[in-house]
Amino acid sequence: MQVDIKTTEMKPIRNTYGHIAERFGDKPASRYQEATYDLQATDHFHYRPLWEPEKELIDESRTKLKMKDWYAFKDPRQFYYGTYVAARAKMNEGAEANFNFVDSKGLAEKLTDSVISTVKECILPLRHLGLSANMNNSEMTAKGFGTVTTQATMYYAMDHLGIAQYISRIGLVVDGNTGTSLTQAKALWMDAPYLQGLRRLAEDTLCCDDWFELFVAQNLVLDGMMYPLVYESIINSIEEQGGTAISMLTDFMTQWMKETKRWVDAEINVAAGESEYNKDLIQSWITKWSKRATEALAPLADKALGASGAAAMKDAAQSLNSRVAKCGLSL
Repeated sequence: MQVDIKTTEMKPIRNTYGHIAERFGDKPASRYQEATYDLQATDHFHYRPLWEPEKELIDESRTKLKMKDWYAFKDPRQFYYGTYVAARAKMNEGAEANFNFVDSKGLAEKLTDSVISTVKECILPLRHLGLSANMNNSEMTAKGFGTVTTQATMYYAMDHLGIAQYISRIGLVVDGNTGTSLTQAKALWMDAPYLQGLRRLAEDTLCCDDWFELFVAQNLVLDGMMYPLVYESIINSIEEQGGTAISMLTDFMTQWMKETKRWVDAEINVAAGESEYNKDLIQSWITKWSKRATEALAPLADKALGASGAAAMKDAAQSLNSRVAKCGLSL
């Protein structure tokens, strides 16, 4: 008896979804492309918002920025929900390991009074700034146009919420889980003179109507200056004073900024490269908000670093300027 085994090749009628094939061609698409492009509704809205009847629910005119194609943007990390959650889970494992190590070795009890004072006065109040950044990116997600951008701003919003929670946990570490340091941090955020410029800046960003201007103000300028100042200059100073434990507990923030600034810079690069109009508009926003951020952060730098505060501010500004210079922009 003879058995002949034959194989039959079956070619798919199409390789991907129709709307993806229209943009990238009829070929197998990546999960990022399938989960990102052309997903936002553009027609057949039920009603205009009652609070803003002159606009559609999702409307390009919610920003002065002009784009021929709002899907010209691309997240270099290629984050969609699955990859984003996996990446953050891995980072969280590292953060939890650091918290557990500091706790198991009793490193918090070895911190000097000077280090604890700097943490309580200059790090813990920033949990409130993290919450304003969360709200701002939620606003960008609500008003933004194009899923390629709005899904990334939602991830960025949740990142800031997580960072605010990590800062809160650092407060519990340094005060023996009593929570008194967090109460004190809120009082400082509300009343301490060296934080009032920063608080006012945070509150003014919450009132910014143009969502892409808000993107520039919060994600590019404020975060782009604050993170080098706080999580490099101030944390390095704390580490030099024997605060290695604090450096470990803020490692998540350091790694997060290295990752997310790639996406922020990519957004700015595409938007500014679209037209001279966009480039001039973004430049005006950078000039406006970088001046505000410098004025707001300088007192914090002086409080934490004393005579070295001005140099740290200069380094933070230079760090941001080197980023925007790649897009033909400047502070």
